[in-house]
Amino acid sequence: MNDAALEVQEPWISAFAWIERELGGRIVRAERQPRWRPAWFLDLERDGELLPLYFRGDRGSTDHGIYTLEDEMHALQVLAAHGMPVPQVYGFCPHPRGIVMERVHGHTNLATCPDPAERRAVLEHYMELLARMHALDTAPFIAAGLRPPADPQRIALGDFAHWERGYRKAKRRPEPLIEFVIGWVHRNVPRERTQVSFLAGDSGQFLFDKGRVTTMLDFEVAYLGDPAADLGGLRSRTLSEPLGDIAAALEHYARVRGEPIDIAAVDYHTVRFGICTPMSVAATVAAPPPGTDYVRYLAWYLVYARMPLEVIAHRQGIALDAIAELRSARSRYAAGHDALLARLDVPAGLDPAANYEADTTWRIAEYLRRADRFGPACEAADLDEAAALLGFRPADSCAADEALEKLVADAGAERDAELVRLFHRRLQRQEAILRPVMRELEDARVQLLD
Repeated sequence: MNDAALEVQEPWISAFAWIERELGGRIVRAERQPRWRPAWFLDLERDGELLPLYFRGDRGSTDHGIYTLEDEMHALQVLAAHGMPVPQVYGFCPHPRGIVMERVHGHTNLATCPDPAERRAVLEHYMELLARMHALDTAPFIAAGLRPPADPQRIALGDFAHWERGYRKAKRRPEPLIEFVIGWVHRNVPRERTQVSFLAGDSGQFLFDKGRVTTMLDFEVAYLGDPAADLGGLRSRTLSEPLGDIAAALEHYARVRGEPIDIAAVDYHTVRFGICTPMSVAATVAAPPPGTDYVRYLAWYLVYARMPLEVIAHRQGIALDAIAELRSARSRYAAGHDALLARLDVPAGLDPAANYEADTTWRIAEYLRRADRFGPACEAADLDEAAALLGFRPADSCAADEALEKLVADAGAERDAELVRLFHRRLQRQEAILRPVMRELEDARVQLLD
């Protein structure tokens, strides 16, 4: 490997040297994938041929702490052994940690496909693969380290206890909304779920080409549990990467499986899995480590907290309110925000990685400018509404969150409606501030099922 030609630095020089030693050959192309986790597209020249590779790195300081990369690698190996279309694993780099795997051809994000008929065909093919995966014997996955649930309650809850432990260990501040949804999940566990399957966990991720799925992707949160969980997971995935008509996809899955879909169970898992994202990123949003793509994490936190509330409201017949337009006020600090944004304009001609970093910084600055402009009105509305439930007006948003978390801890199902409406309005206001920099999550809406 010519380090200068590839323009890489440590720790990647060491990683690429490890790959060359382990696989035999020479890396002739290295392109960093511009995203929030370290990943590389690599070409390895070996015996006169090019071997396309993908290096899937560890999340580092923003890791959710629930599963390891080794868990994902083992899942991929078992799936490949049973004929599922997944990337071949070539090895595991110890430092920096990462899976070295086959780079499969195909397109990402089904919404980018211009042909509606092809989009439907791809989604149907994915549902067929999902049904096939759910029918696999779980014994090889148990042998690879996955633990089977012991009873119907654990089947339904799945890996929720792991997410809850991770959230509580990392928790930095009161999180009344998250605590409310956690309570709802525990109060509403389906007791009749008995089937156990290998699950993607974060379903709906794949590459496609010419109307077919070329590979299934991303098994970093795979576990053994209720197959309805993967169906609920599709509704989370389609918020950021639109998949199409989820109801039609579930009907196709039901035809392939030869059994009806339990929509109530799918709704439950939509809520259960949806809140796992805010649980996993809450500490990062509260105290972001250096280099965090803060706007992306905040958008995940807000959108994936709102989605469970909307599904709960739909199931329980709770009417949700639209918020009034936020009042804008130009503060004495506005000129400073404007000056910062002007200096942070992203120049043309940057390489993808540099463009990503520059754009990430610009989005944070734009969010702060809008928070300065709309934040005071947003906080005033939050405090007024909290006062209606608490019986007193908290001094500030931190005090409100602390008091609301205590209220949630003492409340039962009888307060679901007023808490759902309160938290939903609060999230709408926060999203209104963030909206122009939310990109693919701007105005994302969950697909409700009947």
